[in-house]
Amino acid sequence: MKQIVLRADEKYSGLNNFIIESGIKRPLLVCDNSIKYLRINEYFKTLKNKLNIEVIKFDSFMPNPTYESVVKGVEVYHKNKCDAIIAVGGGSAIDVAKCIKLYSNMNTDKNYLNQKIIPNDIKFIAVPTTAGTGSESTRFAVIYFNGEKQSVTDSSCIPAVVVMDTSVLKTLPEYQKKATMMDALCHAVESFWSVNSTDESKEYSRRAIQLILRNKDLYLSNDDAANENMLKAANIAGKAINITQTTAGHAMCYKLTSLYGIAHGHAAALCTAELFKYMILHTEKCIDKRGKSYLKTVFGEIAKAMNCKSAEKAAEMFSKMVTDLGLSTPIADKNDFSLLKKSVNPDRLKNNPVYLDEVAIDEIYHKILNINGEK
Repeated sequence: MKQIVLRADEKYSGLNNFIIESGIKRPLLVCDNSIKYLRINEYFKTLKNKLNIEVIKFDSFMPNPTYESVVKGVEVYHKNKCDAIIAVGGGSAIDVAKCIKLYSNMNTDKNYLNQKIIPNDIKFIAVPTTAGTGSESTRFAVIYFNGEKQSVTDSSCIPAVVVMDTSVLKTLPEYQKKATMMDALCHAVESFWSVNSTDESKEYSRRAIQLILRNKDLYLSNDDAANENMLKAANIAGKAINITQTTAGHAMCYKLTSLYGIAHGHAAALCTAELFKYMILHTEKCIDKRGKSYLKTVFGEIAKAMNCKSAEKAAEMFSKMVTDLGLSTPIADKNDFSLLKKSVNPDRLKNNPVYLDEVAIDEIYHKILNINGEK
């Protein structure tokens, strides 16, 4: 399925036309409380009077949404006889909306997580409010059941339509802009070197890296054109990881987020920066079936996309970017490391082109973190 990307003007004409042409009358709007600060909120408020379209709002979920929240969302969808789903938000809102779509035609008497997913043709529109997660272009969603992370995967949950609305980035705090930008860059870089990469995924990665690096300064200055390009870059990077999935950088970053209270993109950037350096030095541990020479070529391709003369220079540039953005290094207790090295999902490591055992992971964590204020 080719995803339709609509550019938002002040009146949301493209979205308006799609809703009318699709015959949508009662969309379920999945959003969090931040929507009240966004221009698009007024658009949804006027749909009843303008087009006699009844928008049913669902916002009963938190970050790291639970299975129970999704169940409530499915109930609201059915109770109000909704005929479409519109997600406005970051990864959590879009993930909840994805699961509501997937579960809407399942048996309500059984746990949805234990049932086979049967694709449906419910119209699904996403309006990402950060330029980072790329969730609007991937087949993955994450929810929590009994405190355990559940990865839900199916191509039929990818939104058919994405609305690129630069106004949503105007009110995003600077730290979140930096962290989400780095999340998108990590997606592109990790996908590029993934053992699952293809010519198509590498082209997505290349385009995303170039867009991010060309627009990062103006994006942080809230320039409209740069904001739009960053939304595009995140979307394209999402298309890359939709093919390849992420690698060790993401596998290692999740515990940093919960342990030190930093944003996901911040944690991913710290991990990918050190992982990049480590892998260049250890290509002899290559587990990509295409071989060590191929991996070196890929590192060279990443360097070229970053406009660097060598992989080493590219890794240095990546690390400098993290430092220049002020994405600081957490201070770790020495006891943290045993917890960290055991927290890494081994399935994610299978996608990494360089073999990482527990010793290597521990070594990388020691390079990432400050211990008692010292590297």
